Amino acid sequence: MRKHTFIKAALLITAAVIVSSCEKKIEFTYTEVEAAVQDVTTSVTATGTIEPVTSVDVGTQVSGIVSKLYVDYNSVVKAGQIIAELDRTNLMSELSSAQANLKSAQSDLDYQKTNYERFKALYDKGLISANDYEQARLSYIKSQQTVTHQKESVKKAQTNLGYATITSPIDGVVLKKEVEEGQTVASSFNTPTLFTIARDLTDMRVIADVDEADIGEVKEGQRVSFTVDAFPNDTFEGAVTQVRQQPTTESNVVTYEVVISAPNQDLKLKPGLTANVNIYTLEMPGVLTIPNKALRFKPSEAMLNEGETITDIESPVKVWTKEGPNLKAIAVQTGVTNGTLTQVTGGLQAGTKVITDVQSNMPDLEDEQQQNSNPFMPKPRNRNQDKDKKK
Repeated sequence: MRKHTFIKAALLITAAVIVSSCEKKIEFTYTEVEAAVQDVTTSVTATGTIEPVTSVDVGTQVSGIVSKLYVDYNSVVKAGQIIAELDRTNLMSELSSAQANLKSAQSDLDYQKTNYERFKALYDKGLISANDYEQARLSYIKSQQTVTHQKESVKKAQTNLGYATITSPIDGVVLKKEVEEGQTVASSFNTPTLFTIARDLTDMRVIADVDEADIGEVKEGQRVSFTVDAFPNDTFEGAVTQVRQQPTTESNVVTYEVVISAPNQDLKLKPGLTANVNIYTLEMPGVLTIPNKALRFKPSEAMLNEGETITDIESPVKVWTKEGPNLKAIAVQTGVTNGTLTQVTGGLQAGTKVITDVQSNMPDLEDEQQQNSNPFMPKPRNRNQDKDKKK
């Protein structure tokens, strides 16, 4: 008896819920957005490194001990200014030896010249053989060549002695110092670097690595904004000055170097800082725009409130507006898009409200309608079919 009473109560509750659901009125609400004048921009993001536009590694072409250093990190230098000196002892010895060899060769040349002139006079009179004359002539020519060689040796020794005095090739700031006084530098195959000097720290640049998927949109002259972690609240401005053609491949990722100007009048930007870069590949300031969702919206009879109607038109591109109880289609002409906003070039005026979405007061019913209208959504199972399969 109790079992039948419980079943009867459950049926009454279920019937009450069904009646209540049927009596609830379904209402749809439309989301509308005004067509507005805005800036349409697209950008490419990348990371890069800040560096001076011009920097020079200063080295030495001779070996020796660093005897004097006249600059340090951050020293401001002028072109031609002495910044270091090497010990000159060995270089002066080499110069003295070359000069002595030159004097010896010059003395031998004077002797060979006198000897050649005497033999030539005797040969012209037929008093000596042609062989003796040729020997004297060849000795004189060799002596001339020896003098020429020794002169070049003296010039080389003088040049090497001059290399012991190291000067700055440009006006700038010392960024790096590689040596200390008393250190020996050896110039055998590679010129050792003593200093790195940047020409002008108020004129910097960013070398950004742009992904191969984005590099096609990057062009010279495009505006760039970037930030650095050292000054997170500051945004710096620049422009693309060069798009390099040489690719770099790392871990199967291909990137291209893009050079970006970075004016640095306040000297905040320091060489080596990492820059987070935005390259603006498209900029359309002050154009009429609508959300892209408005172009994708399409009403149906199932989403109309009581008394509402639809006025459609034949147009490849259209948006929908609500005029009283009527949903009306308007043909529009569009321009560029950034994926969120689309430029409207015709058919719509600023301030016109366009529909972007619709919601109902019964989300479950709305989901069911979307499933029924979407062929890719799975259909609800038919219980009668399941019973037939069991039979």
